[in-house]
Amino acid sequence: MHAMQYEITLPADYDMGIIRRRVADRGHLLDAYPGLGLKAYLVRERGQDGSPVNQYAPFYLWHTPEGMNAFLWGPGFRGIIADFGRPPVRHWLGAGLRLGDTGTAPDAATRRIDRIPEGADPAEAVEQALAELPDHSSLFAAAVAVDPARWELLRLALWHGPAPEGEPGDRYRVLHLSRPALDQLPVGRHW
Repeated sequence: MHAMQYEITLPADYDMGIIRRRVADRGHLLDAYPGLGLKAYLVRERGQDGSPVNQYAPFYLWHTPEGMNAFLWGPGFRGIIADFGRPPVRHWLGAGLRLGDTGTAPDAATRRIDRIPEGADPAEAVEQALAELPDHSSLFAAAVAVDPARWELLRLALWHGPAPEGEPGDRYRVLHLSRPALDQLPVGRHW
């Protein structure tokens, strides 16, 4: 599993209805995309859920690197570049996944990125993050992934309804969820 996200930060007075219409018009295009486990069309809006910015920040879990590459070098990402410029694309190696109630699409997401401290054992940090994966009745899915170039640990959770109180991280709304190969993503620890 490979995790990927790009963030497009928009002006404070940006009409986020433009992003909602974009997702409503185009979101379904990845509903059957080969190699894609899931894509959560995430947004943050300035002044809501503690967000200081307006942001469009799609998040992907790829079942295959070929699917990720086909998206990045194909028409899908070219549309992002044409409309918003070329954002940096973050990617992480999957370390673990927990699925909750995947019967209906999630409404919200939380994302937390922590640096693994210098001198800390990365394996222990990953094991700790896996042990802390949420197991809540409103969970759709939660993933842990690592960027070994930056030694950063990513935790992403998708939720039915609002994220539970006290759940750490940036809060997003999910406008649409594409999940063509969710059932092919490996559940549990990935090694």
